[in-house]
Amino acid sequence: MATAPTPVDAESRTFWVLYEDGSAGRIQAVTGGDAPPVLAKPGRVVTEEEHTAYVAKLATRRDTHLAEERSRAQARCQEDYEALRTAGVPEATARRMSGHEGDISS
Repeated sequence: MATAPTPVDAESRTFWVLYEDGSAGRIQAVTGGDAPPVLAKPGRVVTEEEHTAYVAKLATRRDTHLAEERSRAQARCQEDYEALRTAGVPEATARRMSGHEGDISS
């Protein structure tokens, strides 16, 4: 497959991109002059600072979501543990069955 010739004034540049699907990327491309790269999917070229801020916001949202999921999972385990203990299941078995590893509240 033949490739287009590289323009004489071409240089390798880094571009930061925010895509319409919510993802972000960094592209290393050889372009002529100030021409932006052709993107593989809908999005826009942004500054490095805007890209960094967006990625930091995504990381914060991810960390918050994971912490909330862990908290909900721990609450479910404790509820299951307490229900098993109320039903007369021995503590060690109730812990194993429920996955509860926290303090014993009942």
